[in-house]
Amino acid sequence: MRRRPHENVATVLVEPRVLVDLELELMERDLRLWPIRTAPICPDGPRTAFQVRRTMLLAKRGAWDCAADWVPVWISFGESWHRGEDPLPWAAHEALWDTLEAHADHLRYQKRLSGVRPLMVAAELTR
Repeated sequence: MRRRPHENVATVLVEPRVLVDLELELMERDLRLWPIRTAPICPDGPRTAFQVRRTMLLAKRGAWDCAADWVPVWISFGESWHRGEDPLPWAAHEALWDTLEAHADHLRYQKRLSGVRPLMVAAELTR
């Protein structure tokens, strides 16, 4: 049985005042920021965002309480990082974690990737 198509993402809580700057910096590295509230794969984005934020906060048992009203996002990898069916190269991981580390005071995340249904931008949909 084959695994359903998925996309590797980092799930991150972002302080709202740095959201735009972080997104621009990620774009320079061909990384994409998707606010879960408006992600195209979420039929009920606000509810999914609430659940993701709550799960992340509860898992840290109060250590991340400062992020209670932060924006939950997924960060995915752009086309330049993909090599067909091959796994993501380590350079992609390094680019992601280095960028997040540079903003550590304004983010909360665990250093791991998870899989979500493919997130596609408009240009990819027209191919």
